[in-house]
Amino acid sequence: MDRKAYFFIDDVIWVIRDLARQRPASIFDNAFLAMLKRAHDDNGLKVQLNLFYRTDFFYGSDEFTLADMPDVYKAEFEAAHDWLRFAFHAKQEFPDYPYVNATYEDVKNDYEAVAREVRRFAGCELAPAVVPHWLPISKEGCRALRDCGVKYIAPSVGDRTEYNGDPTCLPYGHAARLLQNRQPETMLFTRQTKNKAISSSICAYNHISQEEYDSIEGTMNYIEDSELGIRYRQLGGGPTVNLNNLEDFQPAYDKLIGREFIGTATHEQYFYSDYYAYQPDTAEKIYLMSKILHDNGYRYIHADEM
Repeated sequence: MDRKAYFFIDDVIWVIRDLARQRPASIFDNAFLAMLKRAHDDNGLKVQLNLFYRTDFFYGSDEFTLADMPDVYKAEFEAAHDWLRFAFHAKQEFPDYPYVNATYEDVKNDYEAVAREVRRFAGCELAPAVVPHWLPISKEGCRALRDCGVKYIAPSVGDRTEYNGDPTCLPYGHAARLLQNRQPETMLFTRQTKNKAISSSICAYNHISQEEYDSIEGTMNYIEDSELGIRYRQLGGGPTVNLNNLEDFQPAYDKLIGREFIGTATHEQYFYSDYYAYQPDTAEKIYLMSKILHDNGYRYIHADEM
Protein backbone atom coordinates (compact mmCIF):
# COMPACT_ATOMS: atom_id res chain seq x y z
CA MET A 1 0.00 0.00 0.00
CA ASP A 2 1.25 3.47 -0.92
CA ARG A 3 1.11 5.38 2.36
CA LYS A 4 0.38 9.11 2.01
CA ALA A 5 0.76 12.02 4.40
CA TYR A 6 -0.59 15.55 4.23
CA PHE A 7 0.41 18.62 6.23
CA PHE A 8 -1.14 22.06 6.36
CA ILE A 9 -0.75 25.19 8.44
CA ASP A 10 -3.76 27.40 9.13
CA ASP A 11 -3.96 31.13 9.88
CA VAL A 12 -0.90 32.06 7.80
CA ILE A 13 -0.15 35.76 7.31
CA TRP A 14 2.69 36.78 9.64
CA VAL A 15 5.38 34.99 7.65
CA ILE A 16 4.29 36.88 4.52
CA ARG A 17 4.33 40.15 6.49
CA ASP A 18 7.85 39.43 7.72
CA LEU A 19 9.13 38.67 4.22
CA ALA A 20 7.63 41.91 2.93
CA ARG A 21 9.07 44.06 5.69
CA GLN A 22 12.38 42.40 6.47
CA ARG A 23 13.35 41.61 2.85
CA PRO A 24 15.77 38.72 3.53
CA ALA A 25 18.05 37.68 0.68
CA SER A 26 16.13 34.39 0.41
CA ILE A 27 12.70 33.34 1.64
CA PHE A 28 14.49 30.54 3.48
CA ASP A 29 16.47 33.03 5.53
CA ASN A 30 13.14 33.55 7.27
CA ALA A 31 13.05 31.31 10.38
CA PHE A 32 9.51 30.03 9.77
CA LEU A 33 10.20 28.95 6.19
CA ALA A 34 13.67 27.67 7.10
CA MET A 35 11.99 25.37 9.65
CA LEU A 36 9.76 23.93 6.92
CA LYS A 37 12.59 23.59 4.40
CA ARG A 38 14.69 21.58 6.85
CA ALA A 39 11.81 19.13 7.31
CA HIS A 40 11.34 18.99 3.53
CA ASP A 41 15.02 18.43 2.78
CA ASP A 42 15.46 15.73 5.43
CA ASN A 43 12.06 14.03 5.44
CA GLY A 44 10.28 14.97 2.22
CA LEU A 45 7.74 17.24 3.90
CA LYS A 46 5.26 19.00 1.65
CA VAL A 47 3.17 21.77 3.16
CA GLN A 48 0.05 23.78 2.33
CA LEU A 49 -0.04 27.26 3.85
CA ASN A 50 -3.65 28.36 4.36
CA LEU A 51 -3.68 32.13 4.04
CA PHE A 52 -5.48 35.04 5.60
CA TYR A 53 -5.74 38.07 3.32
CA ARG A 54 -4.76 40.46 6.11
CA THR A 55 -3.61 40.72 9.69
CA ASP A 56 -6.26 41.31 12.32
CA PHE A 57 -6.74 44.39 14.48
CA PHE A 58 -6.94 42.11 17.53
CA TYR A 59 -3.13 42.32 17.57
CA GLY A 60 -2.99 46.10 17.02
CA SER A 61 -3.65 48.61 14.27
CA ASP A 62 -0.52 47.86 12.23
CA GLU A 63 -2.38 46.41 9.25
CA PHE A 64 -0.71 44.26 6.62
CA THR A 65 -2.41 42.69 3.60
CA LEU A 66 -1.19 40.31 0.92
CA ALA A 67 -1.30 43.29 -1.46
CA ASP A 68 1.68 44.68 0.48
CA MET A 69 3.83 41.64 -0.38
CA PRO A 70 6.33 42.45 -3.16
CA ASP A 71 6.95 40.04 -6.02
CA VAL A 72 10.73 39.97 -5.50
CA TYR A 73 10.63 36.33 -4.30
CA LYS A 74 8.42 35.07 -7.09
CA ALA A 75 11.15 32.93 -8.67
CA GLU A 76 11.95 31.28 -5.33
CA PHE A 77 8.31 30.47 -4.65
CA GLU A 78 7.98 29.03 -8.14
CA ALA A 79 11.09 26.89 -7.61
CA ALA A 80 9.68 25.57 -4.30
CA HIS A 81 6.21 24.89 -5.71
CA ASP A 82 6.75 21.14 -5.73
CA TRP A 83 6.60 21.12 -1.92
CA LEU A 84 5.41 24.57 -0.72
CA ARG A 85 1.94 25.74 -1.73
CA PHE A 86 -0.69 28.26 -0.74
CA ALA A 87 -4.43 27.91 -0.20
CA PHE A 88 -7.33 30.07 0.92
CA HIS A 89 -8.35 30.22 4.58
CA ALA A 90 -10.23 33.47 5.31
CA LYS A 91 -10.03 37.24 5.05
CA GLN A 92 -8.63 37.59 8.59
CA GLU A 93 -8.53 35.82 11.94
CA PHE A 94 -11.57 37.42 13.59
CA PRO A 95 -14.51 37.08 13.93
CA ASP A 96 -14.72 33.34 14.66
CA TYR A 97 -16.83 31.32 12.18
CA PRO A 98 -16.47 33.96 9.43
CA TYR A 99 -18.28 31.93 6.75
CA VAL A 100 -20.88 30.01 8.72
CA ASN A 101 -23.73 32.07 7.21
CA ALA A 102 -21.79 33.73 4.40
CA THR A 103 -23.23 34.83 1.08
CA TYR A 104 -21.84 33.62 -2.23
CA GLU A 105 -20.34 37.06 -2.86
CA ASP A 106 -18.64 37.18 0.56
CA VAL A 107 -16.70 33.99 -0.06
CA LYS A 108 -16.00 34.52 -3.75
CA ASN A 109 -14.64 38.02 -3.19
CA ASP A 110 -12.39 36.93 -0.31
CA TYR A 111 -11.11 33.92 -2.23
CA GLU A 112 -10.36 35.92 -5.34
CA ALA A 113 -8.53 38.59 -3.33
CA VAL A 114 -6.15 35.96 -1.91
CA ALA A 115 -5.79 34.15 -5.24
CA ARG A 116 -4.97 37.37 -7.11
CA GLU A 117 -2.15 38.32 -4.76
CA VAL A 118 -0.65 34.82 -4.58
CA ARG A 119 -0.65 34.67 -8.36
CA ARG A 120 1.19 38.00 -8.42
CA PHE A 121 3.86 37.42 -5.75
CA ALA A 122 4.30 33.62 -5.94
CA GLY A 123 3.42 32.85 -9.55
CA CYS A 124 0.99 30.04 -8.75
CA GLU A 125 -2.66 29.21 -8.34
CA LEU A 126 -4.14 28.34 -4.97
CA ALA A 127 -4.34 24.68 -3.96
CA PRO A 128 -7.74 23.05 -4.70
CA ALA A 129 -8.38 22.05 -1.06
CA VAL A 130 -9.78 24.50 1.48
CA VAL A 131 -9.97 24.33 5.25
CA PRO A 132 -12.40 27.18 6.01
CA HIS A 133 -11.44 29.18 9.09
CA TRP A 134 -13.19 27.43 12.05
CA LEU A 135 -14.50 24.91 9.40
CA PRO A 136 -18.24 25.73 8.97
CA ILE A 137 -19.20 27.37 5.71
CA SER A 138 -22.64 27.99 4.23
CA LYS A 139 -24.08 26.23 1.20
CA GLU A 140 -23.64 29.37 -0.87
CA GLY A 141 -20.07 29.62 0.41
CA CYS A 142 -19.40 26.06 -0.72
CA ARG A 143 -20.91 26.90 -4.08
CA ALA A 144 -18.58 29.91 -4.38
CA LEU A 145 -15.51 27.82 -3.54
CA ARG A 146 -16.52 25.27 -6.17
CA ASP A 147 -16.87 28.03 -8.76
CA CYS A 148 -13.39 29.26 -7.81
CA GLY A 149 -11.94 25.83 -8.65
CA VAL A 150 -11.87 24.19 -5.22
CA LYS A 151 -12.26 20.39 -5.30
CA TYR A 152 -12.09 19.48 -1.59
CA ILE A 153 -13.54 21.20 1.47
CA ALA A 154 -12.71 20.03 4.98
CA PRO A 155 -15.92 19.21 6.91
CA SER A 156 -16.93 19.23 10.53
CA VAL A 157 -18.01 15.84 11.87
CA GLY A 158 -20.68 14.61 14.28
CA ASP A 159 -24.38 14.52 15.03
CA ARG A 160 -26.27 17.71 14.27
CA THR A 161 -28.54 19.18 16.95
CA GLU A 162 -30.91 22.13 16.88
CA TYR A 163 -30.05 25.39 18.62
CA ASN A 164 -32.35 25.64 21.64
CA GLY A 165 -32.33 29.41 21.90
CA ASP A 166 -30.01 29.47 24.91
CA PRO A 167 -26.87 31.45 24.01
CA THR A 168 -24.95 29.95 26.95
CA CYS A 169 -24.82 26.59 25.16
CA LEU A 170 -21.99 28.01 23.02
CA PRO A 171 -18.72 29.53 24.29
CA TYR A 172 -17.18 32.93 23.54
CA GLY A 173 -20.45 34.51 22.44
CA HIS A 174 -20.61 32.20 19.43
CA ALA A 175 -24.42 32.16 19.49
CA ALA A 176 -24.30 35.57 17.82
CA ARG A 177 -22.30 34.08 14.96
CA LEU A 178 -24.89 31.29 14.59
CA LEU A 179 -27.81 33.72 14.49
CA GLN A 180 -26.47 36.54 12.30
CA ASN A 181 -27.87 35.97 8.78
CA ARG A 182 -28.62 32.40 9.86
CA GLN A 183 -28.98 29.88 7.06
CA PRO A 184 -31.21 26.77 7.23
CA GLU A 185 -28.21 24.43 7.46
CA THR A 186 -26.62 26.22 10.43
CA MET A 187 -26.95 24.04 13.56
CA LEU A 188 -24.90 22.68 16.47
CA PHE A 189 -22.65 19.67 17.00
CA THR A 190 -20.19 18.39 19.59
CA ARG A 191 -16.64 18.82 18.36
CA GLN A 192 -14.15 16.05 19.19
CA THR A 193 -11.15 18.11 20.26
CA LYS A 194 -8.55 18.38 22.98
CA ASN A 195 -9.65 22.00 23.39
CA LYS A 196 -12.71 21.33 25.55
CA ALA A 197 -13.60 25.01 25.66
CA ILE A 198 -14.94 24.77 22.09
CA SER A 199 -16.43 21.28 22.18
CA SER A 200 -19.89 22.84 21.73
CA SER A 201 -19.64 24.19 18.20
CA ILE A 202 -21.51 25.46 15.18
CA CYS A 203 -21.82 23.47 11.97
CA ALA A 204 -23.01 24.52 8.55
CA TYR A 205 -23.39 22.97 5.10
CA ASN A 206 -19.96 21.28 4.99
CA HIS A 207 -20.82 18.82 7.75
CA ILE A 208 -20.79 15.03 7.64
CA SER A 209 -22.06 12.45 10.09
CA GLN A 210 -19.79 10.36 12.29
CA GLU A 211 -20.84 7.32 10.26
CA GLU A 212 -19.79 8.99 7.01
CA TYR A 213 -16.47 10.02 8.53
CA ASP A 214 -15.80 6.53 9.89
CA SER A 215 -16.29 5.12 6.40
CA ILE A 216 -13.41 7.19 4.99
CA GLU A 217 -11.16 7.74 8.02
CA GLY A 218 -7.52 6.98 7.32
CA THR A 219 -8.15 6.40 3.60
CA MET A 220 -7.94 8.40 0.39
CA ASN A 221 -11.72 8.28 0.02
CA TYR A 222 -14.10 11.23 0.35
CA ILE A 223 -17.79 12.10 0.62
CA GLU A 224 -19.23 13.34 -2.67
CA ASP A 225 -21.79 16.16 -2.74
CA SER A 226 -23.76 15.25 -5.85
CA GLU A 227 -25.68 18.54 -5.82
CA LEU A 228 -22.71 20.90 -5.70
CA GLY A 229 -20.09 18.60 -7.22
CA ILE A 230 -17.70 19.15 -4.32
CA ARG A 231 -15.89 16.60 -2.16
CA TYR A 232 -15.67 16.57 1.63
CA ARG A 233 -12.75 14.92 3.35
CA GLN A 234 -10.79 15.47 6.53
CA LEU A 235 -7.39 16.83 5.62
CA GLY A 236 -6.16 16.27 9.17
CA GLY A 237 -6.88 13.33 11.43
CA GLY A 238 -3.44 13.06 12.96
CA PRO A 239 -2.36 14.87 16.15
CA THR A 240 -2.66 18.64 15.73
CA VAL A 241 0.81 20.04 16.40
CA ASN A 242 -0.21 22.95 18.63
CA LEU A 243 -2.55 20.77 20.74
CA ASN A 244 0.05 18.14 21.61
CA ASN A 245 3.23 18.05 23.64
CA LEU A 246 6.45 16.88 22.03
CA GLU A 247 6.50 13.65 24.04
CA ASP A 248 2.97 12.82 22.87
CA PHE A 249 3.82 12.62 19.17
CA GLN A 250 5.40 9.20 18.94
CA PRO A 251 2.64 7.38 20.88
CA ALA A 252 -0.05 9.32 19.00
CA TYR A 253 1.34 8.34 15.60
CA ASP A 254 1.98 4.77 16.74
CA LYS A 255 -1.81 4.39 16.90
CA LEU A 256 -2.18 5.58 13.29
CA ILE A 257 0.76 4.03 11.46
CA GLY A 258 -0.52 1.58 8.85
CA ARG A 259 -3.36 3.76 7.63
CA GLU A 260 -3.38 4.67 3.98
CA PHE A 261 -3.60 8.40 4.76
CA ILE A 262 -2.53 10.53 7.74
CA GLY A 263 -3.09 14.27 7.78
CA THR A 264 -1.53 16.69 10.27
CA ALA A 265 -2.23 20.36 10.94
CA THR A 266 -1.01 23.27 13.02
CA HIS A 267 -1.47 27.03 13.25
CA GLU A 268 1.10 29.67 12.36
CA GLN A 269 0.81 31.81 15.51
CA TYR A 270 2.35 29.28 17.88
CA PHE A 271 5.75 29.66 16.19
CA TYR A 272 5.99 33.36 17.13
CA SER A 273 7.43 34.46 20.46
CA ASP A 274 5.20 37.55 20.69
CA TYR A 275 2.04 35.43 20.49
CA TYR A 276 0.43 35.02 23.90
CA ALA A 277 0.33 31.20 23.53
CA TYR A 278 3.80 30.86 21.98
CA GLN A 279 5.16 27.31 21.86
CA PRO A 280 8.97 27.45 21.67
CA ASP A 281 9.22 23.81 20.54
CA THR A 282 7.02 24.29 17.46
CA ALA A 283 9.90 23.72 15.03
CA GLU A 284 11.00 20.63 16.93
CA LYS A 285 7.47 19.21 16.88
CA ILE A 286 7.04 19.77 13.15
CA TYR A 287 10.39 18.16 12.41
CA LEU A 288 9.59 15.15 14.61
CA MET A 289 6.18 14.75 12.91
CA SER A 290 7.81 14.77 9.47
CA LYS A 291 10.47 12.29 10.56
CA ILE A 292 8.08 9.82 12.16
CA LEU A 293 5.93 9.64 9.04
CA HIS A 294 8.91 9.57 6.66
CA ASP A 295 10.59 6.79 8.64
CA ASN A 296 7.38 4.75 8.51
CA GLY A 297 7.15 4.88 4.73
CA TYR A 298 4.74 7.78 4.25
CA ARG A 299 5.00 9.96 1.15
CA TYR A 300 3.85 13.57 1.48
CA ILE A 301 1.33 14.73 -1.11
CA HIS A 302 -0.50 17.88 -2.14
CA ALA A 303 -4.24 18.27 -2.63
CA ASP A 304 -4.01 17.89 -6.40
CA GLU A 305 -2.40 14.46 -5.84
CA MET A 306 -5.51 13.16 -4.07
